Amino acid sequence: MLERRQFGHTGLDVSIVGLGAGQIGESDVTEAEAAEVLNGALDLGVTLIDTAASYGLSEERIGRHLGARRDEFVLSTKGGPKINGQRDWSPDSVLASIERSLRLTRSERIDIFYLHSCPIGILRRGDLQETLDQAVTAGKIGVAGYSGDNEHLAFAADSGRFGSIETSVNIADQWNLRNVLGRRPELGVIAKRPIANAPWRFVERPAGNYAELYWERLQILDFDPGELDWAEFALRFTAYAPGVHTAIVGTAKLSHLRHNITAATQGPLPDQILEDIDRAWRAVGSDWPAST
Repeated sequence: MLERRQFGHTGLDVSIVGLGAGQIGESDVTEAEAAEVLNGALDLGVTLIDTAASYGLSEERIGRHLGARRDEFVLSTKGGPKINGQRDWSPDSVLASIERSLRLTRSERIDIFYLHSCPIGILRRGDLQETLDQAVTAGKIGVAGYSGDNEHLAFAADSGRFGSIETSVNIADQWNLRNVLGRRPELGVIAKRPIANAPWRFVERPAGNYAELYWERLQILDFDPGELDWAEFALRFTAYAPGVHTAIVGTAKLSHLRHNITAATQGPLPDQILEDIDRAWRAVGSDWPAST
């Protein structure tokens, strides 16, 4: 059985591995493939599925294929920027995003709704947080959250206005882990990019690929996974990092998700490996900001 954890002080509990549903929203993924990975995730014990308004067909497919199983998982989605002609980052755009997500996912309530990479200047206004509070009171969302990195995340976490954060945490991206996580233990924490976009797939620097930055960092950090494969090495680091409640694996392949779940169930990395990772990071990575 996949381990489950209390999600901060939200009253939710989540599996240590969640499904990042961005890839199932891509147009080259068939309905059959989307249905297989979504239902397969629940059958494997995954209890958190994370999506976003900007993830193509993702929300719609979650509603279509998991509508009858809606009470079996925690639904996390992200939104807030302008939608359907609304002004960008306005209270109306946040409300419209919530309503759209409810409709597409065929849900009566979104368990966690995140402001998606909202800039710190807009967060300082406070009106979007008030809008989320109103949505919680109305029963449209369960927990108000913030998704982002670096100083924007630090401000959101310290503000006391959110119940959850979603942020980048992995072997090549540790700023949020070391500077934000743990400061507010009441927050539920979703770690995204837990396997660092798998840069070990590339022999040479993958110029223009989303894994490029992490590839460059790993060359400098010079980690040694030993007998572990890189994906297990990375995922076990993230899933058991202090302050992390669940690590979301983005995939449209059930076999990939199954492999990652098997890896996570092996438990945390040995202390000596964690000490080696910490030593390397302190030597060269302390000033590296989180990837955005």
